[in-house]
Amino acid sequence: MFGFGKKKTSALTKLESGQWRCASCDQDHSWPFDLAAFAPDQWSGGGAYEDNSAVRLDGDFLSEDFCVLGGEHFVIRCILPIPVIGLADSFAFGAWCTLSRENFEKYIDGFDHGHYADKGPWTGWLLNRLTGFVSNNDPLGCFVELQPDRQRPKLWVQDETHPLARAQEGGITPDRMMELLSHYGHVPKE
Repeated sequence: MFGFGKKKTSALTKLESGQWRCASCDQDHSWPFDLAAFAPDQWSGGGAYEDNSAVRLDGDFLSEDFCVLGGEHFVIRCILPIPVIGLADSFAFGAWCTLSRENFEKYIDGFDHGHYADKGPWTGWLLNRLTGFVSNNDPLGCFVELQPDRQRPKLWVQDETHPLARAQEGGITPDRMMELLSHYGHVPKE
């Protein structure tokens, strides 16, 4: 009669709860919940990964961690961290970034043990559109920060004025995080 109803739970509270039932896939998800691109946007091959150990530098190749496009472009899977204001854990996009062939080979050589002759940071180009941050097909320059113990490298946007670089520096609001989860089909049920 007076419009009093159940109080809507804030985005921060939903994310802080640490676990939610997804409205799209009806699965339980927990925070931090990262989103990942299957392959670089330019990948036109099939939808199955090959084994990392089968990596080859000619033709096309895609595994969970390495990609070669036409024997000319060498790409690795990385994470692009973005803090969420008010939460201890950061969100990350799983994204693909180019490397020079030389750095790609160094990365493969150190991949299993996490020791690299050159720790960088290396540079590369982000090869995934990230809705709300990177919407066109223009590659975005990034620094590639190698991580120990087979953790995926971290990406840091080079252009400090780019919206994605600003998000990496200052964080995004929990409401913005919920918008991203919703766009990618993983928003919590009400």
